[in-house]
Amino acid sequence: MGDVLTASCIYTSGMRAEILAVASAEVARARAGDLEALEEVFRAYQAPVYNLGRRICGNEEDAEDVLQDTFLEVCRSIGRFRGDGSLWSWVRQVAVSKALMLLRRERQRTARSLDGDGNLAGMVGRGPPEPTVPIDLEAALGRLAPVTRAVLWLHDVEGYTHEEIGELMGKTASFSKSQLSRAHRRLREWLK
Repeated sequence: MGDVLTASCIYTSGMRAEILAVASAEVARARAGDLEALEEVFRAYQAPVYNLGRRICGNEEDAEDVLQDTFLEVCRSIGRFRGDGSLWSWVRQVAVSKALMLLRRERQRTARSLDGDGNLAGMVGRGPPEPTVPIDLEAALGRLAPVTRAVLWLHDVEGYTHEEIGELMGKTASFSKSQLSRAHRRLREWLK
């Protein structure tokens, strides 16, 4: 009853704040390898990790991969969690890293399937379809390039700085700023 709580504030897809709390005793048990405590950590952070993966990657299948990869890493590495910050901050960092790695793999796979003219095989001359009717924000986010969408989500929703995003992506802060500007410009055009 007297457990100190480690609480973190996150935003769900509905943009309402939810407080996720995991008792420090549960964190200590999880760090010691207690499977029940690890399950509690999973239950506490399953939805926000999935939502983060969905927003960065843009689809449910990749979000499920991010969720699985994140918690495999959390289970392997929780013993190294120092407790300097909240557990959610650490889990979120792992999830962002896993989502960005998935995007890199997809980009490499796409680059290998390019034909000699730099076009996707079978997709010569085709770009994203132009909307003929107004679209909602979810659909507009889905039209953004994966890296652009990731930068937008990390900056505008998760609160990362351009320097942090650049570091996560192995790029510069200027890269993050230009991607964010591109995302905002395209969203304004598409949501007119």
